[in-house]
Amino acid sequence: MVSVLVSRTESFVPTGDLLDLLPTSEGCAWLHDGEGAVAWGEAARFEIGSGEDRFERAAGWLNDLFGSAEIEDPFGVPGSGPIAFASFSFDPTSPASVLIVPEFVFSIRDGRAWTTRSGMDGVPDQELERVPVAPTDKIRYAGSSIDEVAWLEAVDAAIGEITAGRIDKVVLARDLKVWSKSPFDQRALTGRLSERYPECYTFAVDGFLGATPELLLGRTGENVASLVLAGTAPRSADDAEDRAIGERLLASPKDAGEHRLSVESVRSLLGSFCNTLTENASPSLLKLANVQHLATWIQGTLRDEVGTLEMIARLHPTAAVCGTPRDDALDLIRKLEGLDRGRYAGPVGWIDARGDGEFGIGLRCAEVSGTRARLFAGAGLVEGSVPEAELDETRLKLRAMRAALGDLP
Repeated sequence: MVSVLVSRTESFVPTGDLLDLLPTSEGCAWLHDGEGAVAWGEAARFEIGSGEDRFERAAGWLNDLFGSAEIEDPFGVPGSGPIAFASFSFDPTSPASVLIVPEFVFSIRDGRAWTTRSGMDGVPDQELERVPVAPTDKIRYAGSSIDEVAWLEAVDAAIGEITAGRIDKVVLARDLKVWSKSPFDQRALTGRLSERYPECYTFAVDGFLGATPELLLGRTGENVASLVLAGTAPRSADDAEDRAIGERLLASPKDAGEHRLSVESVRSLLGSFCNTLTENASPSLLKLANVQHLATWIQGTLRDEVGTLEMIARLHPTAAVCGTPRDDALDLIRKLEGLDRGRYAGPVGWIDARGDGEFGIGLRCAEVSGTRARLFAGAGLVEGSVPEAELDETRLKLRAMRAALGDLP
Protein backbone atom coordinates (compact mmCIF):
# COMPACT_ATOMS: atom_id res chain seq x y z
CA MET A 1 0.00 0.00 0.00
CA VAL A 2 1.36 3.41 -1.01
CA SER A 3 1.33 6.03 1.75
CA VAL A 4 -0.34 9.36 1.04
CA LEU A 5 -0.05 12.72 2.73
CA VAL A 6 -3.12 13.71 4.75
CA SER A 7 -3.49 17.38 5.64
CA ARG A 8 -6.11 19.34 7.62
CA THR A 9 -6.28 23.13 7.95
CA GLU A 10 -8.40 25.07 10.43
CA SER A 11 -8.46 28.52 11.97
CA PHE A 12 -6.75 29.48 15.21
CA VAL A 13 -6.67 32.59 17.36
CA PRO A 14 -3.17 34.07 17.76
CA THR A 15 -2.28 35.07 21.31
CA GLY A 16 1.27 36.32 20.79
CA ASP A 17 4.33 36.11 18.58
CA LEU A 18 4.35 33.20 16.14
CA LEU A 19 7.83 32.18 17.26
CA ASP A 20 6.49 31.65 20.78
CA LEU A 21 4.57 28.66 19.41
CA LEU A 22 7.71 26.71 18.49
CA PRO A 23 8.08 23.96 21.12
CA THR A 24 11.82 23.30 20.63
CA SER A 25 14.91 24.84 19.10
CA GLU A 26 14.48 22.85 15.91
CA GLY A 27 11.76 24.07 13.58
CA CYS A 28 11.05 26.04 10.43
CA ALA A 29 10.08 29.69 10.08
CA TRP A 30 9.35 32.32 7.44
CA LEU A 31 8.49 35.74 8.87
CA HIS A 32 8.02 39.20 7.36
CA ASP A 33 6.52 42.33 8.95
CA GLY A 34 4.92 40.38 11.80
CA GLU A 35 3.28 37.72 9.62
CA GLY A 36 4.38 34.42 8.11
CA ALA A 37 4.58 30.84 9.35
CA VAL A 38 6.33 28.70 11.95
CA ALA A 39 6.40 24.92 11.86
CA TRP A 40 7.82 21.79 13.43
CA GLY A 41 7.93 18.06 12.97
CA GLU A 42 8.45 16.28 9.66
CA ALA A 43 5.55 14.69 7.81
CA ALA A 44 7.88 14.21 4.84
CA ARG A 45 11.48 15.08 4.02
CA PHE A 46 13.48 15.00 0.81
CA GLU A 47 17.25 15.42 0.86
CA ILE A 48 17.66 16.49 -2.73
CA GLY A 49 21.37 15.97 -3.28
CA SER A 50 23.65 17.68 -5.77
CA GLY A 51 23.26 18.29 -9.48
CA GLU A 52 22.07 20.88 -11.97
CA ASP A 53 18.67 19.14 -11.93
CA ARG A 54 18.12 19.53 -8.16
CA PHE A 55 15.20 21.96 -8.66
CA GLU A 56 13.58 19.62 -11.18
CA ARG A 57 13.92 16.66 -8.80
CA ALA A 58 12.50 18.75 -5.95
CA ALA A 59 9.51 19.76 -8.10
CA GLY A 60 8.90 16.15 -9.09
CA TRP A 61 8.94 14.98 -5.48
CA LEU A 62 6.51 17.73 -4.44
CA ASN A 63 4.18 17.05 -7.37
CA ASP A 64 4.01 13.38 -6.42
CA LEU A 65 3.48 14.13 -2.73
CA PHE A 66 0.94 16.95 -3.07
CA GLY A 67 -0.73 15.47 -6.15
CA SER A 68 -1.85 12.36 -4.25
CA ALA A 69 -2.53 14.10 -0.93
CA GLU A 70 -5.87 14.18 0.89
CA ILE A 71 -6.26 17.87 1.72
CA GLU A 72 -8.94 19.70 3.70
CA ASP A 73 -8.25 23.41 3.33
CA PRO A 74 -11.22 25.77 3.76
CA PHE A 75 -8.99 28.84 3.36
CA GLY A 76 -7.57 28.18 -0.11
CA VAL A 77 -5.13 31.09 0.04
CA PRO A 78 -1.35 31.28 -0.45
CA GLY A 79 0.31 29.35 2.38
CA SER A 80 -2.76 27.44 3.55
CA GLY A 81 -2.97 23.67 3.31
CA PRO A 82 0.26 21.65 3.35
CA ILE A 83 3.44 23.59 2.61
CA ALA A 84 7.05 22.63 2.10
CA PHE A 85 9.91 24.63 3.52
CA ALA A 86 12.86 24.54 1.12
CA SER A 87 16.52 25.45 1.23
CA PHE A 88 18.76 24.93 -1.79
CA SER A 89 22.53 24.99 -2.12
CA PHE A 90 24.19 27.87 -3.94
CA ASP A 91 26.39 25.61 -6.07
CA PRO A 92 24.91 22.57 -7.85
CA THR A 93 27.92 20.51 -6.76
CA SER A 94 26.87 20.82 -3.09
CA PRO A 95 24.52 18.15 -1.65
CA ALA A 96 23.01 20.47 0.98
CA SER A 97 19.52 21.08 -0.54
CA VAL A 98 16.48 19.91 1.44
CA LEU A 99 12.65 20.00 1.40
CA ILE A 100 10.58 19.56 4.58
CA VAL A 101 6.79 19.22 4.84
CA PRO A 102 6.14 19.88 8.55
CA GLU A 103 3.62 18.08 10.75
CA PHE A 104 2.43 21.31 12.38
CA VAL A 105 2.25 24.75 10.77
CA PHE A 106 0.87 27.96 12.30
CA SER A 107 0.40 30.82 9.84
CA ILE A 108 -0.77 34.43 9.75
CA ARG A 109 -1.28 36.19 6.41
CA ASP A 110 -3.21 39.37 5.63
CA GLY A 111 -4.67 39.31 9.14
CA ARG A 112 -6.04 35.74 8.86
CA ALA A 113 -4.66 32.90 10.99
CA TRP A 114 -4.74 29.16 10.45
CA THR A 115 -3.00 25.98 11.51
CA THR A 116 -2.29 22.94 9.35
CA ARG A 117 -1.56 19.40 10.52
CA SER A 118 -0.04 16.96 8.04
CA GLY A 119 1.11 13.35 8.21
CA MET A 120 1.51 10.24 6.12
CA ASP A 121 -1.77 8.27 6.09
CA GLY A 122 -3.20 10.41 8.91
CA VAL A 123 -2.82 13.75 10.66
CA PRO A 124 -0.86 13.93 13.93
CA ASP A 125 -2.90 14.77 17.02
CA GLN A 126 -0.16 15.17 19.62
CA GLU A 127 1.72 18.45 19.78
CA LEU A 128 5.07 18.60 21.54
CA GLU A 129 5.35 20.05 25.02
CA ARG A 130 7.12 23.38 24.82
CA VAL A 131 10.70 23.54 26.10
CA PRO A 132 11.71 26.99 27.44
CA VAL A 133 14.07 28.98 25.22
CA ALA A 134 17.64 28.39 26.38
CA PRO A 135 19.77 31.43 27.24
CA THR A 136 22.49 32.36 24.76
CA ASP A 137 25.98 31.62 26.05
CA LYS A 138 29.05 33.69 25.19
CA ILE A 139 30.35 32.86 21.73
CA ARG A 140 33.94 32.11 20.81
CA TYR A 141 35.50 32.61 17.40
CA ALA A 142 37.09 29.69 15.58
CA GLY A 143 38.52 31.37 12.48
CA SER A 144 37.42 31.33 8.85
CA SER A 145 37.82 29.09 5.84
CA ILE A 146 39.91 31.89 4.34
CA ASP A 147 41.46 34.64 6.49
CA GLU A 148 41.07 38.34 5.74
CA VAL A 149 44.51 38.71 4.12
CA ALA A 150 43.88 35.81 1.76
CA TRP A 151 40.37 37.09 1.04
CA LEU A 152 41.74 40.51 0.09
CA GLU A 153 44.17 38.80 -2.27
CA ALA A 154 41.26 36.91 -3.85
CA VAL A 155 39.31 40.16 -4.23
CA ASP A 156 42.33 41.82 -5.85
CA ALA A 157 42.64 38.92 -8.29
CA ALA A 158 38.93 39.15 -9.14
CA ILE A 159 39.18 42.90 -9.75
CA GLY A 160 42.06 42.13 -12.11
CA GLU A 161 39.75 39.88 -14.14
CA ILE A 162 37.15 42.66 -14.25
CA THR A 163 39.69 45.30 -15.29
CA ALA A 164 40.95 43.00 -18.06
CA GLY A 165 37.39 42.79 -19.42
CA ARG A 166 37.02 39.06 -18.87
CA ILE A 167 34.07 39.49 -16.49
CA ASP A 168 31.66 42.30 -15.54
CA LYS A 169 30.88 41.39 -11.93
CA VAL A 170 31.62 38.66 -9.41
CA VAL A 171 30.52 38.19 -5.80
CA LEU A 172 33.05 36.80 -3.34
CA ALA A 173 31.93 35.59 0.08
CA ARG A 174 33.71 34.72 3.29
CA ASP A 175 32.68 32.91 6.44
CA LEU A 176 33.17 33.26 10.18
CA LYS A 177 33.09 30.18 12.41
CA VAL A 178 31.89 30.44 16.02
CA TRP A 179 31.08 28.10 18.87
CA SER A 180 29.47 28.19 22.30
CA LYS A 181 29.65 25.99 25.38
CA SER A 182 25.87 25.47 25.21
CA PRO A 183 23.84 24.55 22.10
CA PHE A 184 22.37 27.51 20.26
CA ASP A 185 18.59 27.83 20.62
CA GLN A 186 17.49 28.69 17.11
CA ARG A 187 14.27 30.27 18.41
CA ALA A 188 16.30 32.92 20.21
CA LEU A 189 18.43 33.68 17.15
CA THR A 190 15.45 33.79 14.79
CA GLY A 191 13.50 35.96 17.23
CA ARG A 192 16.28 38.55 17.45
CA LEU A 193 16.59 38.68 13.67
CA SER A 194 12.83 39.06 13.19
CA GLU A 195 12.61 41.81 15.80
CA ARG A 196 15.62 43.76 14.50
CA TYR A 197 14.91 43.32 10.79
CA PRO A 198 11.11 43.28 10.31
CA GLU A 199 11.53 44.48 6.70
CA CYS A 200 13.56 41.36 5.91
CA TYR A 201 12.39 37.80 5.39
CA THR A 202 13.50 35.92 8.49
CA PHE A 203 13.92 32.23 7.77
CA ALA A 204 14.87 28.99 9.50
CA VAL A 205 15.06 25.70 7.60
CA ASP A 206 16.90 22.65 8.91
CA GLY A 207 19.55 24.61 10.82
CA PHE A 208 20.00 27.30 8.15
CA LEU A 209 18.69 30.61 9.43
CA GLY A 210 18.97 34.29 8.74
CA ALA A 211 17.19 37.49 7.71
CA THR A 212 17.41 38.13 3.99
CA PRO A 213 16.40 41.51 2.57
CA GLU A 214 16.22 40.06 -0.95
CA LEU A 215 13.12 38.33 -2.37
CA LEU A 216 14.20 36.13 -5.25
CA LEU A 217 10.63 35.23 -6.21
CA GLY A 218 7.19 35.66 -4.74
CA ARG A 219 4.25 34.02 -6.49
CA THR A 220 0.49 34.31 -6.01
CA GLY A 221 -1.37 32.63 -8.85
CA GLU A 222 -0.19 34.19 -12.10
CA ASN A 223 1.42 37.20 -10.39
CA VAL A 224 5.14 37.16 -9.61
CA ALA A 225 7.54 39.64 -8.01
CA SER A 226 11.23 39.94 -7.23
CA LEU A 227 13.11 42.48 -5.09
CA VAL A 228 16.61 43.11 -6.42
CA LEU A 229 19.26 44.52 -4.10
CA ALA A 230 22.81 45.49 -5.07
CA GLY A 231 24.86 48.43 -3.87
CA THR A 232 25.43 48.81 -0.14
CA ALA A 233 26.38 51.56 2.30
CA PRO A 234 26.46 51.84 6.11
CA ARG A 235 23.87 53.54 8.33
CA SER A 236 24.52 56.41 10.73
CA ALA A 237 22.85 57.23 14.05
CA ASP A 238 22.88 60.88 12.96
CA ASP A 239 19.84 61.52 10.74
CA ALA A 240 21.55 64.13 8.56
CA GLU A 241 24.61 61.97 8.02
CA ASP A 242 22.43 58.93 7.32
CA ARG A 243 20.55 60.86 4.62
CA ALA A 244 23.85 62.04 3.15
CA ILE A 245 25.17 58.46 3.02
CA GLY A 246 22.00 57.37 1.23
CA GLU A 247 22.25 60.23 -1.27
CA ARG A 248 25.87 59.32 -2.01
CA LEU A 249 24.83 55.71 -2.56
CA LEU A 250 22.11 56.77 -5.00
CA ALA A 251 24.60 58.98 -6.87
CA SER A 252 27.48 56.47 -6.92
CA PRO A 253 28.36 55.35 -10.50
CA LYS A 254 30.06 52.23 -9.12
CA ASP A 255 27.01 51.15 -7.09
CA ALA A 256 24.60 52.14 -9.85
CA GLY A 257 26.51 49.95 -12.29
CA GLU A 258 26.53 47.00 -9.90
CA HIS A 259 22.79 47.42 -9.31
CA ARG A 260 22.02 47.71 -13.01
CA LEU A 261 23.75 44.38 -13.75
CA SER A 262 21.67 42.66 -11.06
CA VAL A 263 18.39 44.17 -12.30
CA GLU A 264 19.15 43.23 -15.90
CA SER A 265 19.86 39.66 -14.82
CA VAL A 266 16.49 39.22 -13.09
CA ARG A 267 14.54 41.20 -15.72
CA SER A 268 15.85 39.04 -18.55
CA LEU A 269 15.20 35.72 -16.82
CA LEU A 270 11.83 36.58 -15.25
CA GLY A 271 10.69 38.29 -18.43
CA SER A 272 10.98 35.02 -20.35
CA PHE A 273 8.02 33.71 -18.33
CA CYS A 274 5.83 36.84 -18.34
CA ASN A 275 3.37 38.69 -20.57
CA THR A 276 3.98 41.95 -18.74
CA LEU A 277 6.87 43.13 -16.59
CA THR A 278 7.17 46.38 -14.64
CA GLU A 279 9.89 47.82 -12.44
CA ASN A 280 10.86 51.00 -10.61
CA ALA A 281 11.98 53.81 -12.90
CA SER A 282 15.08 54.16 -10.71
CA PRO A 283 16.44 52.42 -7.61
CA SER A 284 15.13 53.36 -4.18
CA LEU A 285 16.82 52.97 -0.81
CA LEU A 286 16.04 50.04 1.46
CA LYS A 287 17.23 51.07 4.92
CA LEU A 288 17.90 48.27 7.41
CA ALA A 289 19.19 48.50 10.96
CA ASN A 290 22.85 48.18 9.98
CA VAL A 291 23.09 48.90 6.23
CA GLN A 292 21.19 50.48 3.34
CA HIS A 293 20.83 49.07 -0.17
CA LEU A 294 19.84 50.17 -3.63
CA ALA A 295 16.55 48.37 -4.32
CA THR A 296 14.35 47.71 -7.36
CA TRP A 297 11.03 45.84 -7.42
CA ILE A 298 10.27 43.83 -10.57
CA GLN A 299 6.70 42.53 -11.01
CA GLY A 300 5.09 40.48 -13.75
CA THR A 301 2.12 38.44 -14.94
CA LEU A 302 2.90 34.92 -16.09
CA ARG A 303 2.34 34.06 -19.75
CA ASP A 304 1.92 30.29 -19.48
CA GLU A 305 1.54 27.63 -16.82
CA VAL A 306 4.98 27.28 -15.26
CA GLY A 307 6.19 25.73 -12.03
CA THR A 308 7.54 27.92 -9.26
CA LEU A 309 10.68 25.81 -8.87
CA GLU A 310 11.19 25.93 -12.64
CA MET A 311 11.38 29.72 -12.37
CA ILE A 312 13.68 29.48 -9.36
CA ALA A 313 15.98 27.19 -11.35
CA ARG A 314 16.23 29.82 -14.11
CA LEU A 315 16.69 32.78 -11.77
CA HIS A 316 19.37 31.23 -9.55
CA PRO A 317 22.07 32.33 -9.17
CA THR A 318 21.37 35.99 -9.88
CA ALA A 319 24.05 38.55 -10.57
CA ALA A 320 23.45 39.90 -7.05
CA VAL A 321 25.03 36.81 -5.46
CA CYS A 322 27.09 35.32 -8.29
CA GLY A 323 28.01 37.83 -10.97
CA THR A 324 27.82 38.27 -14.71
CA PRO A 325 28.30 36.59 -17.10
CA ARG A 326 26.87 33.93 -14.81
CA ASP A 327 28.95 30.91 -15.85
CA ASP A 328 32.21 32.86 -15.89
CA ALA A 329 31.45 34.36 -12.48
CA LEU A 330 30.64 30.95 -11.00
CA ASP A 331 33.91 29.52 -12.34
CA LEU A 332 35.83 32.42 -10.79
CA ILE A 333 34.06 31.96 -7.45
CA ARG A 334 35.08 28.29 -7.41
CA LYS A 335 38.65 29.27 -8.24
CA LEU A 336 39.15 32.16 -5.80
CA GLU A 337 36.69 31.99 -2.91
CA GLY A 338 38.23 29.16 -0.91
CA LEU A 339 35.07 27.99 0.90
CA ASP A 340 32.03 25.78 0.44
CA ARG A 341 29.04 28.13 0.50
CA GLY A 342 26.62 25.32 1.28
CA ARG A 343 23.18 26.93 1.33
CA TYR A 344 24.51 30.48 1.70
CA ALA A 345 23.19 32.63 -1.20
CA GLY A 346 20.92 29.79 -2.33
CA PRO A 347 17.12 29.99 -2.64
CA VAL A 348 15.26 29.55 0.66
CA GLY A 349 11.54 29.78 1.37
CA TRP A 350 8.25 27.91 1.11
CA ILE A 351 5.85 26.55 -1.48
CA ASP A 352 2.28 25.27 -1.10
CA ALA A 353 0.27 22.62 -2.97
CA ARG A 354 -1.05 25.25 -5.44
CA GLY A 355 2.45 26.36 -6.37
CA ASP A 356 2.20 29.70 -4.56
CA GLY A 357 5.19 30.59 -2.45
CA GLU A 358 7.99 32.94 -1.49
CA PHE A 359 11.71 32.39 -1.92
CA GLY A 360 14.42 34.68 -0.68
CA ILE A 361 18.15 34.49 -1.23
CA GLY A 362 19.96 33.01 1.77
CA LEU A 363 21.81 36.12 3.01
CA ARG A 364 22.65 37.59 6.44
CA CYS A 365 22.65 34.02 7.62
CA ALA A 366 24.33 31.17 9.45
CA GLU A 367 24.42 27.40 9.39
CA VAL A 368 23.75 26.32 12.99
CA SER A 369 24.34 22.86 14.44
CA GLY A 370 24.45 22.25 18.17
CA THR A 371 27.18 24.39 19.71
CA ARG A 372 28.64 25.53 16.39
CA ALA A 373 27.65 28.06 13.75
CA ARG A 374 29.11 29.36 10.52
CA LEU A 375 28.25 32.92 9.48
CA PHE A 376 28.45 34.22 5.90
CA ALA A 377 28.71 37.54 4.08
CA GLY A 378 29.69 38.56 0.57
CA ALA A 379 30.49 41.61 -1.53
CA GLY A 380 29.79 42.35 -5.19
CA LEU A 381 32.89 43.33 -7.16
CA VAL A 382 32.71 45.53 -10.26
CA GLU A 383 35.01 47.98 -11.99
CA GLY A 384 36.07 50.55 -9.40
CA SER A 385 35.79 48.21 -6.40
CA VAL A 386 38.41 48.69 -3.69
CA PRO A 387 39.40 45.53 -1.74
CA GLU A 388 39.51 47.15 1.71
CA ALA A 389 36.10 48.77 1.18
CA GLU A 390 34.64 45.41 0.15
CA LEU A 391 36.07 43.80 3.29
CA ASP A 392 34.42 46.53 5.37
CA GLU A 393 31.13 45.77 3.61
CA THR A 394 31.31 42.10 4.64
CA ARG A 395 32.04 43.15 8.22
CA LEU A 396 28.90 45.30 8.19
CA LYS A 397 26.81 42.43 6.85
CA LEU A 398 28.20 39.97 9.41
CA ARG A 399 26.98 42.24 12.20
CA ALA A 400 23.40 41.02 11.68
CA MET A 401 24.19 37.44 12.71
CA ARG A 402 26.78 38.46 15.30
CA ALA A 403 24.08 40.53 17.03
CA ALA A 404 21.62 37.64 16.82
CA LEU A 405 24.21 35.48 18.57
CA GLY A 406 24.50 38.07 21.33
CA ASP A 407 28.02 39.17 20.45
CA LEU A 408 26.99 42.72 19.50
CA PRO A 409 24.26 45.07 20.75
